[in-house]
Amino acid sequence: MSEIKVNKISPRTNCGTVTLGDSGDSFVIPAGATITNNGTQTGFGRTGTVDWETTPKTATFSAVSGDGFFCNTTGGAFTCNLPAGSAGAIVSLADYAGTWQTNNLTVSPNGSEKIGGVAASVALNTEGQSVTFVYVDGTQGWINVQDSTSNERGNEFIIATGGTITTCGNDKIHTFTGPGTFTVTNIAACAAQNVMSHLVLAGGGGGGSSTNDTVAASGGGAGGYREVKNPATPYTASPLDGYACAPNRVTVTAQAYPITVGGGGAGGTNPNGAAVSGNPSIFSTITSAGGGKGSNQATNANATGGSGGGGSWNRFAGAAGNTPPVSPPQGNNGGAPGNGSIQSGGGGGGAGAVGQDNNGNNGGAGGAGVSSSISGSATSRGGGGGGGGGYPGCNTGGAGGNGGGGAGGNTIEQPNHPGSAGTVNRGGGGGGGGGESSNSAPLSLSTGGAGGSGIVIIRYKFQ
Repeated sequence: MSEIKVNKISPRTNCGTVTLGDSGDSFVIPAGATITNNGTQTGFGRTGTVDWETTPKTATFSAVSGDGFFCNTTGGAFTCNLPAGSAGAIVSLADYAGTWQTNNLTVSPNGSEKIGGVAASVALNTEGQSVTFVYVDGTQGWINVQDSTSNERGNEFIIATGGTITTCGNDKIHTFTGPGTFTVTNIAACAAQNVMSHLVLAGGGGGGSSTNDTVAASGGGAGGYREVKNPATPYTASPLDGYACAPNRVTVTAQAYPITVGGGGAGGTNPNGAAVSGNPSIFSTITSAGGGKGSNQATNANATGGSGGGGSWNRFAGAAGNTPPVSPPQGNNGGAPGNGSIQSGGGGGGAGAVGQDNNGNNGGAGGAGVSSSISGSATSRGGGGGGGGGYPGCNTGGAGGNGGGGAGGNTIEQPNHPGSAGTVNRGGGGGGGGGESSNSAPLSLSTGGAGGSGIVIIRYKFQ
């Protein structure tokens, strides 16, 4: 192998051009060798990419060709001034803090030079964006040859999917009005933030139907109400916040959590059709019991449940709530019916109060529900169904408990004066059917209102 050692190669004439080898020849530069460019190279373009400056820019600056810059717009928008263009000049820019969507980075060309063929600035406004501009020629100027809009960043907060997702301040809220799955894909770095604020409300019980023309039926109980507020999520919880009791808390891990939302129980039908209790709602280890059904004067007894169904004249007392028992209680007892000649029904129990006993000849009101702002606005849920109004005289059914309870039917001389249904997704009990105002009226049996379906709401800190 031949070897030539020289310190300098110069052209034979003043033509200024030196040719190394012939077309198709290859030249090998040994490892460790360096190439110094003391002039302007042409025809090669730039190899590799930029050298990144690791001190972020926080205010307007002038870029240097061959460098990349991390731009932190947390404190406000600013401008990157591109250098004077020369073929092969290159500048890269990256969103340092993921804030360009809020505070833009403006890229401004030098003088009348162009960016993408237009002599104007451009605004970079995508979160986590990074771009690379190369100057090509006077026609197009700087061309963006690489644009990444991915935002691959670690997250110190919970990331989850499922239900209808809304935000309130720094919290995310997942609302389930039917069955679904709450899937956690990333847990919080702070262990305390992995305890979910939640509201688990079961379906309300159906109101009873009257089976004697003058005797009213009772209201259904509200669905069981269970809530936990993590102090990390600032909202106004109901009085039933069970955070202080550790078994009520749900600490999530990265997995899927099936959600069950209980439907409301059907109201009693005629002739002599019994009402149906509500169905439970479930999130992880938390189960809320369905509301107890209302009763009537026949053999269709009321039932215990999250809140108990009201009682019926001369046969059934108000049924117990908070069954099975939890602390704080998930509901209350149903109200007592009329006695003697007073044939009105008792109100179903509510999440916040017992169902009312008959009020004179009028039906007892359903027990009140409770209010919580877990969904982002104050909403009352878990009201009991009102008892039906009964003989003697023209009497009104009891009001549904505040929080979605259905009203009881009135005593009116016409066929079927039913109880009203509980409100959907508020777990209210159905109202009991009303009786007739006199024994001389035509036989007219009244149906009960259906219970309202429940809801599951999960809230946590996401930023």
